[in-house]
Amino acid sequence: MRVGIIQQHNTADINANKARLAEKITKLAHEGAELIVLQELHNGLYFCQEENVNLFDQAEPIPGPSTEFYGKLAKNLQVVIVTSLFERRTAGLYHNTAVVFEKDGTIAGLYRKMHIPDDPGYYEKFYFTPGDLGFKPIQTSVGRLGVLVCWDQWYPEAARLMALAGAELLIYPTAIGFDPNDTKDEQERQRMAWQTVQRGHAVANGLPVITVNRVGDEDGVPFWGTSFVAGPQGELLYEAPTNAEVETIVEVDMQRSEQVRRWWPFFRDRRIDAYGDLTRRLIDK
Repeated sequence: MRVGIIQQHNTADINANKARLAEKITKLAHEGAELIVLQELHNGLYFCQEENVNLFDQAEPIPGPSTEFYGKLAKNLQVVIVTSLFERRTAGLYHNTAVVFEKDGTIAGLYRKMHIPDDPGYYEKFYFTPGDLGFKPIQTSVGRLGVLVCWDQWYPEAARLMALAGAELLIYPTAIGFDPNDTKDEQERQRMAWQTVQRGHAVANGLPVITVNRVGDEDGVPFWGTSFVAGPQGELLYEAPTNAEVETIVEVDMQRSEQVRRWWPFFRDRRIDAYGDLTRRLIDK
């Protein structure tokens, strides 16, 4: 499958960001992309750096203006698109929601971010209610997409549950960057840990992984880019730079997972009779 990824530096001008995304989506579709993945909360700036009730004005319903915008692109270009939106369900109830569009412009499915961080510069618990749709792949014309979002990417349980439910790809729209107060060595350790854990999900589940991050400085936070695609043995098929926008197509062999899982039958050897304690917060000593 020809997978398009768009790593973009956003500004406060939402309409301009969307217009640039539309140009890049169109370019990738004309170059043969079948699936295009956007970064987390791609319409605007990453607004969770502060707790500000006025920023809830940026949320919108699903369906709504953005789903109409991206759905029309998907239909006109005959491409599957993975988007990431600030969803308003009702007053006081909001989600960080990935929306997948089918080639005919319809909504193929939603995923609401399950793991919500709360760290300096990432005050997401103020804005987002944890997802209530579970870990269910979204069926599309290009395959069953295991769509997760950013902080979810650190949790092997999320990747495993998507794989057990039949996902053929793991996809992570992302917004993550450096703390500018950290040393360069610490910044690099964090960036490599972020990539390594996701490549581990590819290996453990025998699935390709697609991760699309934002890039550029936003209110003092430098987002580290490094969008990448890994194969089912964790091999890097593509890695974007840390400091530049990218729109590119990566070839992903969708048949390779079958053979890799035959070589490494991790699913066969899982001790499902012994994993009950995984549902506990902590195991008493």
